[in-house]
Amino acid sequence: MKKKTNQRRTFLKESIASAAGMMALPMLPSMAYGNIITETVAPIVVPQYDTPRIKFSVIGMNHGHIYGQVEAVVRGGGELVSFYAKEPDLVAAFAKRFPKAKLASSEKEILDDKSIQLVLSSIIANERAPLGIRVMKSGKDYMSDKPGITTLEQLAEVRKVQKQTGRIYSIMYSERLENRATVKAGELVKAGAIGKVIQTIGMGPHRMNPKTRPEWFFNKEQFGGIICDIASHQFDQFLFFTGSTQGEIVASQIGNTNHPQYPNFEDFGDVMLRGNGGMGYIRVDWFTPDGLNTWGDGRLTILGTEGFIEIRKNTDIGGRSGGNHLFLVDQKETRYIDCTQQDLPYGRLLVDDVLNRTETAMSQAHCLLAMELAIKAQKNAQKITLTK
Repeated sequence: MKKKTNQRRTFLKESIASAAGMMALPMLPSMAYGNIITETVAPIVVPQYDTPRIKFSVIGMNHGHIYGQVEAVVRGGGELVSFYAKEPDLVAAFAKRFPKAKLASSEKEILDDKSIQLVLSSIIANERAPLGIRVMKSGKDYMSDKPGITTLEQLAEVRKVQKQTGRIYSIMYSERLENRATVKAGELVKAGAIGKVIQTIGMGPHRMNPKTRPEWFFNKEQFGGIICDIASHQFDQFLFFTGSTQGEIVASQIGNTNHPQYPNFEDFGDVMLRGNGGMGYIRVDWFTPDGLNTWGDGRLTILGTEGFIEIRKNTDIGGRSGGNHLFLVDQKETRYIDCTQQDLPYGRLLVDDVLNRTETAMSQAHCLLAMELAIKAQKNAQKITLTK
């Protein structure tokens, strides 16, 4: 045990090899806040591609997350060749951002194009799974915005068609896959930096901005409910960091506590759950105050047998600027790691999977189990009624 502890401490003084197995690089000390050792992740050499590795398209762009989805695949070597949506305003904004891509005349035009290997979508949430099923049946892989599925019936059909076709049904859980501090935490946990993970606590607060939201945003049938929607991120992180391949909902609750003008909306939800690798707690809400300098103070705490990690995803109200803040406490010291230079491998790995028929970006079982737990927690949640 002492040998393993020493090895872990030695590792923490050195760099972490990336998830892709790239050359380890040093952690660069910068300054100290009291007794906290402060370090910065050194940038790594990210592969650059002279020619496109795959061609991909977009169908449906009802949420702004589609821009991050496209950028991830482009970083991974994908070429955006075409797009389609029903809404003229969304089409115009997307075309302005990606002027080299062609506007298709219909969804069918994209699905019939044999040169396209992958389709991305952030269409209205309850339409994402039916679209993904059509995409897979057309012989293409699919990447959806979260929540990628909103009902158990949709989930069953997705699993059935995915198994029949052998296509990829990926959901971009961006709070892990596209957050640099969370990616770094994955490397640290894998290396044993905090021992065996026991529990995760995931907080997903959001700002409402109702004037900027489309009508479907306030319709539960369309957005799936607050736990199904926002908390799908936290279920993904729970499974990933605890290593759980099974899970159950211990308790969940939802409510519209402060927005009576939107009767089909939910502004609060929380969940207690357990898996075969650890326990979890999740809280999501729409109560980020206007005084905060970002849309939400997203946090993740990972408790291990030898220490813990806390991630401040979007802001550090303690004073450090920007996002991607990681704090690690073990048996020896407290460290702050600035993760702004951390590599984001999801898009690259997904392109690898499209080409090689592998599951390096995210296993299919993990992807769909995260949504299964979110949907069950939403469906079986007790409704909160505040009387005072």
